[in-house]
Amino acid sequence: MSNQALKSVLTVEEYLHYEELSNIRHEYIKGQVYAMSGGSQEHDLISVNIITGLKNQLRGSGCRVFSGNMKVRIKQLDLFYYPDVSISCNPQDRQKYFLDSPCLIFEVLSPSTERIDRHEKLINYRELDSLQEYVLVSQTEKKVEVYRRGDRPCDWSLATFSQNDIVEFQSLGLQLSLSDIYDEVEL
Repeated sequence: MSNQALKSVLTVEEYLHYEELSNIRHEYIKGQVYAMSGGSQEHDLISVNIITGLKNQLRGSGCRVFSGNMKVRIKQLDLFYYPDVSISCNPQDRQKYFLDSPCLIFEVLSPSTERIDRHEKLINYRELDSLQEYVLVSQTEKKVEVYRRGDRPCDWSLATFSQNDIVEFQSLGLQLSLSDIYDEVEL
């Protein structure tokens, strides 16, 4: 995400209209709009590998996997983010341009976004009652971190996977090997 915000403050409706017409994606933070930077080849391969692996496992379940083109809205914080991969299993989550109730969100870390993904987004995504797991995926080493919601809303645990581990997404009973996540990725 670029550090340069557009000059004016936009309403949610103005932002959504602006995004429909824009050639680049923007995240929305309390009226301010921030341009998203492009990703690397490794970043894109990792995202596609995750989407492919999860889509196959979720076929027929009613859950839907979305790429980094689908926004997630955190209504109570007045935010819209573009996670790299998101999953919603809520049949009511049918807005055309954003999700309100994702249960699983992935961010592929890059030098320009890692600080925001690890701190700001980790804190803000936790405000989503629907979110069960928030996943950070390195693009410089075989490493995946899964933050999982506990029994109480404020209880979150962290599981770290590396090398040849199988990553378990307990909320949906899914698994992906790190070999599959990093297929064709040169580290």
